[in-house]
Amino acid sequence: MKKEICTDLDRLEADVAVLGVPYDMGIQYRSGTNQGPECIRAGSKLTAFTNDDGVYDPDRDEMFLDSRWRIVDCGDADIVHGDLEQSFRNIEESVRKIVARGAIPVVMGGDHSITIPVVRALDSLGPVCVVQIDAHLDWCDERAGQKLGQGSPMRRLSEMKHVDGMAQVGIRGLGSSMKSDFEAARAYGSVIISARDVKKKGIDYALSQIPPAERYYITYDIDGTDPALVTGTGTPSAGGLDYYEINDLLYGITKKGEVVGFDLVEVAPQYDPSGYTGIFAARMMIEFMGYILKSKER
Repeated sequence: MKKEICTDLDRLEADVAVLGVPYDMGIQYRSGTNQGPECIRAGSKLTAFTNDDGVYDPDRDEMFLDSRWRIVDCGDADIVHGDLEQSFRNIEESVRKIVARGAIPVVMGGDHSITIPVVRALDSLGPVCVVQIDAHLDWCDERAGQKLGQGSPMRRLSEMKHVDGMAQVGIRGLGSSMKSDFEAARAYGSVIISARDVKKKGIDYALSQIPPAERYYITYDIDGTDPALVTGTGTPSAGGLDYYEINDLLYGITKKGEVVGFDLVEVAPQYDPSGYTGIFAARMMIEFMGYILKSKER
């Protein structure tokens, strides 16, 4: 959004801190999400607001993102090529510093495994309910011994003591996950809301199924969106949610409780020659930041 840059997180002064994670070592199919943060940054220039009064949303008849709120781009977490564990430690450290400075971490992936170190870093915030928007369940325990891949983040989050409650929205398609993974997720207590149910029963239904909580963390895999809208992802799945469904879901969550952070992952720009996926992802991030900060105004 052409916002100011602060790469020294020990000196961060912001309400929202945007962090890129150019990482794709957890990929199990088509690589390229290491280019996601730069793609989203480029897309965000289309909506670089300069008006101190904020920006007007005609759908909601409200002003968002006025000059009282400071949004800062913190650059990228340090990714060590080939070293998954060190990269995860670097991601976690960066998010911990953002939280310690009192800012809301907003993270641009990277593949979905990066949600693991991001949520690890939120333990100081107390119990957090996680809401996932995704085509896939991501509850795989391991693949060939690897427990930190893009198919495992939600199971790894379920093992964290400070994660209390979970909802998974937009799940769909053959091969989303094994039946045993669905059984394990339900046994944990996760609420699974399929894309079909969202479309048949509506957003109010989906919001009513999300567990009540004081604090929420949102993880949004871009493939939760229908690939007819955005093609720039490694694992597209037909039948996804549309812009209004995701937008209204995000807006509604800010009415349920405090959103303490979110990530948007799995943007892989080489699969979208038009460049629209980055623009779409940036707009969703910017609008969600606006909804979170508006809830603080209220």
